[in-house]
Amino acid sequence: MVANDRQSREERARLRTYQARQRVHEGKIRRRTRDNVVAAIALVVVLVLATAAQLFFFNGGPGTPEPVASPEATTAPPTDAAGENTGDVPSADIAEGRTWTGTLTLNDIPLGIELDGAAAPQAVSSEISLIQSGFYDGVSCHRLTTDGIFVLQCGDPNGDGTGGPGYSYGPIENDPADGVYPAGTIAMARQSGNAYSQGSQVFIVYGDTTLPSEDAIGGYTVIGQVTSGLDQLTAGVIDAGVVDGATDGAPVVPVTITSVTVE
Repeated sequence: MVANDRQSREERARLRTYQARQRVHEGKIRRRTRDNVVAAIALVVVLVLATAAQLFFFNGGPGTPEPVASPEATTAPPTDAAGENTGDVPSADIAEGRTWTGTLTLNDIPLGIELDGAAAPQAVSSEISLIQSGFYDGVSCHRLTTDGIFVLQCGDPNGDGTGGPGYSYGPIENDPADGVYPAGTIAMARQSGNAYSQGSQVFIVYGDTTLPSEDAIGGYTVIGQVTSGLDQLTAGVIDAGVVDGATDGAPVVPVTITSVTVE
């Protein structure tokens, strides 16, 4: 009888030990599952924030389509997309419906330019107003792309892709119907999906580039072209590439707008 009681107690003790170990094991599994869920959520948050940061940084310029070289582009009528100007937008009459010639100097490299006031009256009027006020003097070129699209983006007073002149305007004017932007093209940067987000940021196409319409509102307003000096810009800035060996980001050679003149 005593032996049976002792055996019963030992069995109950083993059972309690087993149950305790089971509870510990189950607790470890629950903690592991919780930790995995938390880690997955954290990873998703990091990816979302990284994507948002990139979009925020580059929200005023073209995307990254496949390149298709072409020597010329046809133009489409101005895109009539819903939206409205904000701030004190210069009058579209400033462009006078004519071609303006001048010099855009980057890092003391002079680029001959022509701005077409007939094809893009609102955008060219804004550019002339900003140029004549000295807005661009000392402003940086914050973005260079070297894969798929070939542009140098300039004109943000903040130097990070987020700034502008204190106003925004639209609609898109003179965007190529075939999406082809030949080397030398000067066009206005804008936010994706917003035809009325043009401001002071422009991009210079240094190699033939195709930019299919990113959204229903069309492409990018072409305001003119570089007529000379593009080879010097390529040798002095473009060929050095993008910081950290990237294909889209700040240029290795810091670029500043020394001056811009038009007449």
